[in-house]
This record gives sequence, C-alpha cells and structure tokens, in this order.
Amino acid sequence: MLHIINRSPFTDSALESCLNTATGGDVLLIEDAVYAATSGSAAADKLRAAMGRFKIYVLMPDLEARGMAGSLIEGVSPVDYGGFVDLTASNKTCQSWL
Repeated sequence: MLHIINRSPFTDSALESCLNTATGGDVLLIEDAVYAATSGSAAADKLRAAMGRFKIYVLMPDLEARGMAGSLIEGVSPVDYGGFVDLTASNKTCQSWL
C-alpha cells in the first residue's frame, strides 16, 4: 500500500497516525509533509524508526520548492513526478492520510 501524506508534521498528526496505525508499505511525503524528512526536524527520528516497516519517499520538487533539498535525511528516497506515478502504479492501493 502507498501511504500519501501532504500535511506538515508540525501542525497535523497525519504522519504520526500513519506510522502508528499502518503495518507497512511505502510512505510518500508531498507538499508540506516533506519537512518531516529534513535533518533536525522533530519528525526525523520517527521516520528513521519507521524505516524498518516502511520505505520512505519524498517528492523532490516539493522539497526543492521549500529550499530544503540539501537537508534530506539518510534513508529517504527522493522521487520526481514520474516516480510519484510509478509508486501509485506499483502499489495495489493508495491511502491519503488527511
């Protein structure tokens, strides 16, 4: 399953709910959720801890648009829009966490 999260981990609990509830799959961080995948963020440790259960991806254009491209934590895979499409096609189901 592909879990898509678009909300900032600083103002919303969507990422935390996903990591605490889902049992595995791919997690794609888009829009303001990309802040979670940056060094020094409060959510970075939670992502690192979840990497055993999930493969974590970040939409690179969204990270670049926020000026955070150089701060991506190790273990998170950047994807472009084509990669986003590939993830949706390779996963049987998708869940957007709101």
